Amino acid sequence: MIGILSEMLSYPFLVRALGAGLLVALCASLLGVSLVLKRFSMIGDGLSHVGFGALAIAAAANIAPLYLAIPVCIAASFLLLRMSESTRIKGDAAIAILSAGSLAIGVMVVSMTTGMNTDVYNYMFGSILSLSREDAILSAVLCGAVLVLFVLFYPRLFAVTFDESFARATGIPTRAYNAALATLSSVTVVLGMRLMGALLISSLVIFPVLTAMRVGKRYITVTILSAVVAVVGFILGMIISYVYEAPSGASIVCVNIALFLIFATVGGILNARKKN
Repeated sequence: MIGILSEMLSYPFLVRALGAGLLVALCASLLGVSLVLKRFSMIGDGLSHVGFGALAIAAAANIAPLYLAIPVCIAASFLLLRMSESTRIKGDAAIAILSAGSLAIGVMVVSMTTGMNTDVYNYMFGSILSLSREDAILSAVLCGAVLVLFVLFYPRLFAVTFDESFARATGIPTRAYNAALATLSSVTVVLGMRLMGALLISSLVIFPVLTAMRVGKRYITVTILSAVVAVVGFILGMIISYVYEAPSGASIVCVNIALFLIFATVGGILNARKKN
């Protein structure tokens, strides 16, 4: 495996893909802890569909994709937060409405303008060849912002995640923290779409966290395990993709499924021992 990884690192585009992808996977797993525990885990799926719609419009209008997709996804994440606070439309319904509507708009724009060209196809299904130097730089900046958020504001983030009403009562600006999570999640999804595709990017948010929760029972334990699972799953998925010439996004998801099953088995054994 080390030999294969060394061979992969001899290609500049793979070095860029591995570096940017690792940072995106790490960010998605860390943000995913709060999103999953707040029962807002499908926001990644919703924002990816919004991103696809924005990218389809950008391709039709000859606009740089990231310059349109990132602000549109950020605006959509704030809209989802507002809709989820409504008593009539809850979080899952709000995501479903925005997701289906954005995907439909994207498909209509593609069918009426450029068609399914290479750029649109890459964003839909992911491609390591589409990762640019700009994506790598944005991934590094994003990772720095996420790490700062978790390291410096861990106690407040913990309070907002588990009991938002209590956090608000103690004077914590919960809306500001939710806005920060929404913004960082939006950028993570848009950057991750290059590698995973719009159809699979939500797996980077959900799988590592659910896998970590099979074994970890504390917030900090789940957070650390989630980051480790995301990194290991990404590297193994990229190796499988390289060796078998398989799609990178699908390979990473399949590895995450295998890790989830392993952790679920280990967690079941540990729970059985505790009961005995």
